[in-house]
Formats: sequence, structure tokens, C-alpha cells
Amino acid sequence: MKEDFLKYQAQTTPHPLALEVSHAKGSYIITTDGKEHLDFVAGVSACSLGHSHPKVVSAIKQQADKYLHVMVYGEYAQQPAVELSSLLARHLPEPLNKTYLVNSGTEAIEGAMKLARRATGRTEIIAAKKAYHGNTMGSLSLMDLEERVKPFRPLLGDISFIEFNDEADLEKITKKTAGVVLETIQGGAGFIMPANDYLRKVKDKCEEVGALLILDEIQPGFGRTGKLFGFENFGVVPDIVALGKGMGGGLPIGAFSSSEELMDLLSDNPKLGHITTFGGNPLIAAAALATLKEITETDLIQQTLEKEELFRKHLQHPLIKEIRGKGLMLAIIFDSAEIADELIFKAKERQLILFWLLFEKRAARLTPPLTISHEEILKGCGIIVDILNEIKS
Repeated sequence: MKEDFLKYQAQTTPHPLALEVSHAKGSYIITTDGKEHLDFVAGVSACSLGHSHPKVVSAIKQQADKYLHVMVYGEYAQQPAVELSSLLARHLPEPLNKTYLVNSGTEAIEGAMKLARRATGRTEIIAAKKAYHGNTMGSLSLMDLEERVKPFRPLLGDISFIEFNDEADLEKITKKTAGVVLETIQGGAGFIMPANDYLRKVKDKCEEVGALLILDEIQPGFGRTGKLFGFENFGVVPDIVALGKGMGGGLPIGAFSSSEELMDLLSDNPKLGHITTFGGNPLIAAAALATLKEITETDLIQQTLEKEELFRKHLQHPLIKEIRGKGLMLAIIFDSAEIADELIFKAKERQLILFWLLFEKRAARLTPPLTISHEEILKGCGIIVDILNEIKS
């Protein structure tokens, strides 16, 4: 299988990890050789409830017996999508009461950018340096790293950049600005937290000049930070929120939510202001609905902060410079990329799955399923510390 994987599937890097997957359950991925790999990555924050969660699988099976795709998004009322949007409205703060369901986080960002321009009549979009919002052309335009964007130019025009957490840079937000797009917690940059009430200050500046604040919750969202949505930790409500990853219980989905007043702008002048064939797909919406119910009807969110403390307590080592992030969105930071690489590769050999961050090369990602047990956390932490002891010696 590995040979055909490399031969016939387009690759994202020259050297993928290429685990040959047989099946997955709970916090484990089982390879074709029968080995169980403890998963501290959760599909890069996507598998909120772990692998093959029974309630998600049941919802998928039940919906599969009823109907699959029947019409492009927004024309027919389909129960899973209607219930999902309604439940999101009940859990999102006002005025974020209307949701457009799409296929991925990057499409959510594309839709949010279009909505900001449509709503304000302005063109400038401001993003943060070292941001990652996706890899489609509009989302890629919000990235300031020349080595990553140069091969794909020209990108979307009228994009400006500010330094995350730099309050002086907020003066760049003006009456020419349609929207400011920020990750609630910067992911690829190294799980950088907003400091000194930064997000509140950005929102205040946006309100002052009539711009819209778009928060990217694609990674922090759905319970990963100890709140259902990461921005709830920081006392701010965005004008538009982009969702994805952990929303679907392991299936591909995204969404952007805003007020009814703003969202209705995409339905007229022009009609089909945003259109997507498979957005709100009933099978995927059923999985997302089951995921959201499980997260909000159990104590998983409260457990997230307890599990964070467990990680911090048992990952103490001279080679670890700090652990950034919140809840189960954590990054171990080392002095060098070489230490991070060695840890990740050796962990793979010992059947523990770790992964990198996009830009911060000195980091190893810790984004396990929210359902991970205390025993599994201790097991994985023990493997990490053992490997770091070997590296140090």
C-alpha cells in the first residue's frame, strides 16, 4: 500500500510519514502490521472525539440509510444541516446566529473575506504576520511568508499585515479596511496566545473605523481550549467566525457564522454570493451534529483544562523550554528544530504520534482527542520524556 500511496497519490511533502492505516478507534490508530499507535495529534486537531466515536458512526449510518446529496447548498431544507445550524446558533453568542456550511476551513475563510467586502463596500483585508488560514488562493493571500507564497503569485490584492499582539500596529486598521482576519490563537506560528486583552483592542479598533473582525476558530474551536470556542476565553465576540477541523468528528466540514443581517447579504445582489455544491452535505452534517451534541452535553470541555494540567505536570524536562497554548491545543518548544525532529521521528518508532507546526520548527504538536484518558496522557508523556532523556545524553 505504501508503494502505491507514493506512486499514485499526490504528496504534500517529499517525505510523508506514510503510516499504513488499517483502522482507528478511540485514541489509537492501528497500522496494517497490527501495531497500535497512540495518537497525540487527532488528525491535526480534527478528530475531537477520537477515532470512530460510536455516536458519530451511528449518526453517519442512520443518515446513509435516508439520503445523501440531493441538491446544491441552500435550496432544500435538510434536517441534519438545519439542526446543526440551529444548535450552533444556540451555542454561539449573539449576534452570531446564522451559519453558512461549507466543505473546509479554508472555504470558510474565503466566504468570510467575501462577506466582509460585501458588507462594507471596502476592499482591504488585514491579516497577521505568520498566520495560517488555509491554502486556497484567497486564504493563501493572508500569509506573509514569501517562501510559501512566491510560487503562486499573483495572489489576492489589497492585503495588509500586522504583527500579532502588537498594539501599535492597530493604527493600520483604517476606514479603508473591510475586515481584519486573525486566528484566535496563532497555530502555525507556535500556538501564540493573544496577550494584554489584544483581541478586545482589535475589536474596539474595528468598531471605531467600521471594519469587521473575523476570527479563525478552525483549530481552537469545539472545546479544545476549555471553552466551546476559543474567543470565549478572551471576552470578545467577532463579527464573523470561521469554523472547521474539530467540527466534523473526522469528516470534512467548515462553516462561517455571523449575524442574520450580514449573512443575508450573500443571498442577493448578487444572488449566489457564495455557492458550494456539497456544503451542508447531510452525511457530514449528521456527523457534525452528533459531535457538537457530545461536546456540549458532556463534561469534555471542562476535562480539557484538567488534561492540560496533566500534560504540563508530566512534561518537565531540561530540553523543554516551554509549553505554549491552552487546553488540548499545546506545543512543546525546544531550543532547535533538530530536537523536535528527533523527538517526532523516535516517537513514531515507539508508536506515539506527534507532529510538527507549520512555521515554528522548534515545536512538537500536542493536540490529542478531547476524549483521551488520563492513563493515555501519562503513557504518551512517559514516552516523550524517555526519548528526551536519550537525546540529552
